[in-house]
Amino acid sequence: MLWSFIAVVLSGWLFVDAAYRGPVWQRWLFRPVTLLLLLALACQAPVITATGYLIILGLLATMVADTLLLLPRERMMYVIGAYFLSHLLYTVGFASQMTFTVFWPLPAALLIVGAVLIAVIWSRLEELRWPVCTYIAMTLLMVWVAGEQYFARSNDHGFSLLAGTALLLLATVVWLVSHYRYPFGAARAVIAAGYFAGHFLIVRSLYV
Repeated sequence: MLWSFIAVVLSGWLFVDAAYRGPVWQRWLFRPVTLLLLLALACQAPVITATGYLIILGLLATMVADTLLLLPRERMMYVIGAYFLSHLLYTVGFASQMTFTVFWPLPAALLIVGAVLIAVIWSRLEELRWPVCTYIAMTLLMVWVAGEQYFARSNDHGFSLLAGTALLLLATVVWLVSHYRYPFGAARAVIAAGYFAGHFLIVRSLYV
């Protein structure tokens, strides 16, 4: 099992490095390879519950979104839809083992993040306004459900989910802002790092 973790980390590092300074072929190669290794790692979990299967399905939906990103811009609607489905599957998986409590600072902070993000990119979204806003709302909901897990139980499993979803939210924010409003050089590396580390920590939760 240790070698599986090492393979995932090495592939993820090569993917992030390629996003920052590597050739395009390296980025295209190690993005799907990293996801496939994460998928294999999830399937090797000691006990796969309903949550585990939903995480696996979420990874598959993410792979579909990544494939669609290679197609022309007209496919962006489907990319958003596939990422939405991935985060929905994650959220349902987290909620299935959730002890319902409400730590009010978390949803309040997430609402502020969502409102600011939408305000920054709204005028550039055009026909994708509502699909993107729905995707943002789903991502915020995913982080909130994962956060409630952590604040209710304060264990390593909950922390792994919260940290993973928070990194996916960071990757989403940087992706949308750089794509629609303020492109900047390090965006690809930040997105790749948050994207890989986020999915990795969610898969790691199956082992703790």
